[in-house]
Amino acid sequence: MKKLFAFSLFAFLLFSCETDSYEKGEGQYSQMQGDFAELTVNSQKQGVSFLTDEGEEYTLTTPATSSWIQRPDTVYRAIVYFNKVASGMAEAVAMGQMGVLRPVEHWRFKEQPQDPLGVESVWLTRNGKYINMGLLLKNGRVEDSEGVHAMALCRDTVLLNPDQTRTAYYRLLHSQGDAPEYYTNRRYVSILLPQDRPDSVRLSIRTYNGTLEKQFAL
Repeated sequence: MKKLFAFSLFAFLLFSCETDSYEKGEGQYSQMQGDFAELTVNSQKQGVSFLTDEGEEYTLTTPATSSWIQRPDTVYRAIVYFNKVASGMAEAVAMGQMGVLRPVEHWRFKEQPQDPLGVESVWLTRNGKYINMGLLLKNGRVEDSEGVHAMALCRDTVLLNPDQTRTAYYRLLHSQGDAPEYYTNRRYVSILLPQDRPDSVRLSIRTYNGTLEKQFAL
């Protein structure tokens, strides 16, 4: 399989930042909340602001760092846990990087594994930019680390419907690799939809209970 998106479940942790650098807010908006977001990173590899999938934008009162932030002056897909301290202002409590898949033409893959996995939820973001997936992956330790899964998103075709709208057909590719199936990990992954997007997407995922089909109007 062409590993366009490969990850170690051991490293892909929801709480991957150093939370001891932050203290919970004690003001009017101190109740912590978590959102899927686009995190803007400055030239010092620090998160300085984020835009949630609900369209709310926040500037961080203190720039946040994490080991998975490797590139300066960029935008990362992340899960951000934060305390809202004022309108448009927040302090970070924890951050986790989210994996992002992009549709790739089917003929680019020499192999197209579809090992089964669990699906907890699939939904289109309010801004129509991403399809989020809550996946349940079987895993276990191999020697001193957890097994490694590989994923990619295959675009099989784009069909013209009788009403002249276009539907893109996507398949989630998944390789279990050498990962044992001792226990289940929940992981969130986003599909970044192309700028030249179709009118709808039909997503196919092979699960332990058969093939799951989801369609989204964009």
